[in-house]
Amino acid sequence: MANAVARDVVLPSHRDGGQAQYLAAPAPADCADDRLAEVLAWARAHLHRPLPVAELARRALMSNRSFACRFAAATGTTPHAWLRSLRLSRAEELLETTDLPVEEIAHRVGYGSAAVLREQFVRRRGVPPRTYRRAFTNTP
Repeated sequence: MANAVARDVVLPSHRDGGQAQYLAAPAPADCADDRLAEVLAWARAHLHRPLPVAELARRALMSNRSFACRFAAATGTTPHAWLRSLRLSRAEELLETTDLPVEEIAHRVGYGSAAVLREQFVRRRGVPPRTYRRAFTNTP
């Protein structure tokens, strides 16, 4: 209960000295463009796979350049940044709700290794996955 309340007020239940504040970084909002919306939904369902922009553009029936421009106009970000945010949000969810090893979480969210997930997690969230898990694990 304390972790849930702490999460709601953007504070961890325990804060180590000098530790960065935890902030939710949700993926940017979806778009009204039906063709892009279908691609975004497909990408969410296939996070475990490599998702190059060329494949997303092909699924949207657009050139890479047109896709990137329409994607940015619709979501306010790049496809790469959107995927990274989505993957990290999903990794946070798995860290909070499962006991899966970081290597398995990395695989499930589309990173090639736990090392890559750790690097991205620290860069974007300010702490390694293990520290995040300790602070935000949903315990009874």
